[in-house]
Amino acid sequence: MTRHVGFFDIGTNSVRLLVVRMDGPDFTVVNLQREMIRLGEGEFPAGRITQEAMDRCVTVCRRMVRLLESYGPNEKVAVATSATRDAENAQVLLDRLREEAGLPVSVISGLEEARLIYLGVSRNSPVEGRCLFMDIGGGSTELVVGDEREHLFLDSLKLGAIRLTDMFVESPSAPIDDRVYQDMKGHVRHASVRAVQRIRELSPTGGFGSSGTLINLAEMCALKRRDGVRRITLEALKEVLRDLRALGGEQRRAYPGIQPERGDIIVPGGAIVETIMEETGVPYLEATERGLRDGLLVDYLERHSPTGSSVRDMSVMRLGRLCHFDEEHAVRVRDMALAMFDSALAEGLHDLDDRMRQVLAYGALLHDVGMFISFSNHQAHSHYIISNSDMLGFQREELKLMALLALFHRKKGPRKKHQEFRELPADQQRAIRILSMFLRLAEALDRSHTGAVKTVKFKSHRKGRVELEIYSGGECQFEVWGLLAHQEAFRDTFKRSLGFRVYPC
Repeated sequence: MTRHVGFFDIGTNSVRLLVVRMDGPDFTVVNLQREMIRLGEGEFPAGRITQEAMDRCVTVCRRMVRLLESYGPNEKVAVATSATRDAENAQVLLDRLREEAGLPVSVISGLEEARLIYLGVSRNSPVEGRCLFMDIGGGSTELVVGDEREHLFLDSLKLGAIRLTDMFVESPSAPIDDRVYQDMKGHVRHASVRAVQRIRELSPTGGFGSSGTLINLAEMCALKRRDGVRRITLEALKEVLRDLRALGGEQRRAYPGIQPERGDIIVPGGAIVETIMEETGVPYLEATERGLRDGLLVDYLERHSPTGSSVRDMSVMRLGRLCHFDEEHAVRVRDMALAMFDSALAEGLHDLDDRMRQVLAYGALLHDVGMFISFSNHQAHSHYIISNSDMLGFQREELKLMALLALFHRKKGPRKKHQEFRELPADQQRAIRILSMFLRLAEALDRSHTGAVKTVKFKSHRKGRVELEIYSGGECQFEVWGLLAHQEAFRDTFKRSLGFRVYPC
């Protein structure tokens, strides 16, 4: 039965909602909402959420719950972070949200918040090597070091844009003098010393910034550099913050690129970013819209998916089914392409790693999705669909490679005339040539869509010859005939001649 799941992130500064339609194993994002509520405003000196902030939170959450319920049967997954977990009167807010808004809320720890942020960002960003993941909220800053597969370090610091504003800014309408700013940075340095030491030991080579504060700082840095890239570099950040500190409240809210509602908290938030970047030596932070609510979705899907089914599997099958692909054919082509990959690796025909094996697996499943638009030129339609999809669990680089595989699975193979292929690094060009060869052969071996060929295996012979052993459950002459067209391309790719032999199974 179709149902909708709403993922609520009740933060110190904003409430965010992600609505996802679940239909069996498939899911579709149908709505995104965000409203600034300043839940932590005035809380940190007294340790209590104010009545006004509580009212704003309940009102916004009630409205979001009604939006979710308008879709029909639903499930709510709601978490609250720093402002709620640090407040003496948090239970009052939780009771009101349950009773007045119909929203049961769980308060999560700082480390769990960091883990979920890492999940949301790492599964949807081009993570290369070891990276720092930073999220600056109103009341806390989450720091994670990890790669595309796992986190190596998690921490949550009581440093946030609203918290530092309450501590150090006496008048939001006045400029912030250098002494006050240096005091802010000194406080950040003291609060983060242990985390910084561990981050230095792990030596991340880049990073991601996933909060509204970091995104807005990245936008202003892009304007300062005039390159349009939402990336924070220390040099540009220092220039932006120097400008902002010298301005009063009204002038600051008019600064190029700033989100006016962040005018009073952007400098304290920037002090956190600047100090952490200085102390850890991380050269840049890429801004990303992904964050905690995306992590909630990833975590939910992984906990509710069938045994052995990953978020990536579910994303691919969802896209294929939306495009009404021939699922049995896609699975057969994938299985044969992977059998070729594995046996070719064993025979020394290539040295590609498991990441490229996954690119082949998922690209093979989606190679025909373009037929949803038209059979004619469907390889180009498949390329377009995959390139412009927003599949959860994949990095943009992986989607690009999968899309190129789909493009090159029929008609012309990889060629330098294709700009996107030409712009790939040399090692990825080589990988695409090899993977597309496997995919073209696998497609030929199920060209009748009948499953006549069950599996295949490469076997090396002397004098530069490779034999493809074809195991068939019946007549497969049509499929074998289709292989003839690929012998020359195989020789160009592997510098070996290709033969084949059919065996009954």
